Amino acid sequence: MYSTTDFRKGLKIEYNDKAWVIVEFQHVSPGKGSAFVRTRLKNLETQQVLEVTFKSGDKVPIPDVEMRNMTYLYNDGTNYTFMDSSSYDQFTLTSEELGDNKYYIIENSPVAVTFYRGRPVAVEVENFVVLAVAQTQPNIKGDTSGGGGKPATMSTGLVVQVPFHISEGDKLKIDTRTNAYLEKVR
Repeated sequence: MYSTTDFRKGLKIEYNDKAWVIVEFQHVSPGKGSAFVRTRLKNLETQQVLEVTFKSGDKVPIPDVEMRNMTYLYNDGTNYTFMDSSSYDQFTLTSEELGDNKYYIIENSPVAVTFYRGRPVAVEVENFVVLAVAQTQPNIKGDTSGGGGKPATMSTGLVVQVPFHISEGDKLKIDTRTNAYLEKVR
């Protein structure tokens, strides 16, 4: 059992017989009354977001989740196929089940897949990924005083604001938590 003092971002808990991940949490100690924890939970199966308040000291069960290292194979348009490296079993997830994580995985790359009660429900991605620029405007010289940028479409379909000097084919380091360009990789 987890206590509310164990809550942190990314912790997987069981609530109402379903697996949830904590997206946000805040410990609140009002001047009057007892302390509580305000959380925003995301359902691992349906991606539904729910706001729940727990009394300080409440306990919640640990869900039956398992993390497996797998390889992302391909996307057939609607489904994303993954293969277990040890047993060679293949599983598919839809783009809705992957959410924004579909923009951070490239073919034949290793990923961690979360299984809930034996069924794949989510994919964990690294905090930083390297993606190639598939399409962007040509380089623009001058007008660097504003410090602005231009949109660039990455090889996975993700659109990121990048500096003017970035061109097609460049490899960029992207922060998966904020969708932000970090640096050009050589």
